[in-house]
Amino acid sequence: MESNAPSISESIAKLEAKSKSVVLPDGLKDKVAEIISQLQINSRSEDTFWSYFQMANKYIDWLISLPWQTETQDVLDLDFAKEKMNANHYGLDSVKERILEYVSVLALQKHRQPDQVIRAPILLFVGLVGTGKTTMAKSIADVLGRQLIRIPFGGLGDPLYLRGQSRLHSEAEPGAVIRGLANIKSKNPVILLDEIDRVADDALNTIMGVLVELLDPEQNSKFTDHYIDYPFDLSHCFFVATCNNTARIATAVMDRLEVIQMPSYNDEEKIAIASKYLLPKALVESGLTSQEVRISDAVWPSIVRPLGFDAGVRTLKRNIENLCRKVAVLILTNKVTSVTIDESNVKQFIPQW
Repeated sequence: MESNAPSISESIAKLEAKSKSVVLPDGLKDKVAEIISQLQINSRSEDTFWSYFQMANKYIDWLISLPWQTETQDVLDLDFAKEKMNANHYGLDSVKERILEYVSVLALQKHRQPDQVIRAPILLFVGLVGTGKTTMAKSIADVLGRQLIRIPFGGLGDPLYLRGQSRLHSEAEPGAVIRGLANIKSKNPVILLDEIDRVADDALNTIMGVLVELLDPEQNSKFTDHYIDYPFDLSHCFFVATCNNTARIATAVMDRLEVIQMPSYNDEEKIAIASKYLLPKALVESGLTSQEVRISDAVWPSIVRPLGFDAGVRTLKRNIENLCRKVAVLILTNKVTSVTIDESNVKQFIPQW
């Protein structure tokens, strides 16, 4: 009975064809050729060959998945940028103005210096929880028409999460940066380094060292992941970092960042955000309509500050979502067809002191 499994020679040929399916950098072509040559040597022993083949196949799969030459086209349109940021954020005029300034500079650079690599600023949004740091980074990606890679740093305790592990280890894979690039298929994304002040204490120094390499224009053009073991050019990326405060961020990292302070929202701003942004979104997500849920103007102050002061809008968002779920239960059980929340019943829907 004949086996349908590919022969060693067929497997080598398929792997070689796969490696040539994309245009790799010259130095990487030499590395792949060396791997193919080593496979041919190991083909004399079937047991040795297949274990080495699996490692080689996995490595080449990662290589061809990376966007060595592919990048998205920047939008760089100020009117579009204003529209996007106003649609996603209420207020924050000083922050929006800074972003528009950077977009303007990038547009001028691209128009007047088309052959030069456009080095975007490296921004650090500093502010309390819920003040819009992460969503502002997402808006920058929308404004530029770029893909977004978010890398969370909260609780991060191993620099290998960022840099990858040597492929000599059987379970090794690339770090978060390279994985993100392979996933989005673009070499010029917005890379969000989220909560860089919240890494584990015992890994703080080593992770700050990796951040210096990621954020330094002189180094990130040749960022080397341990698994890929070949420099990847990150100079086309737009890096954005966030933190609650800068006390735990190394001076060498801070020197490479442009700090933008995210202000806390006052009650009037929260009411506008809740009524214009959060409530309409929560209604859609809950399957409700604006006719089924009405909120009296008089109770908005109680909704935005039910349990005391909160700098951001994260708790407010949760409370409105919870309110909509309570209304959905009432409607689904045929107890009501619509609800008007006013001073007489607000405590049934929103936690109060």
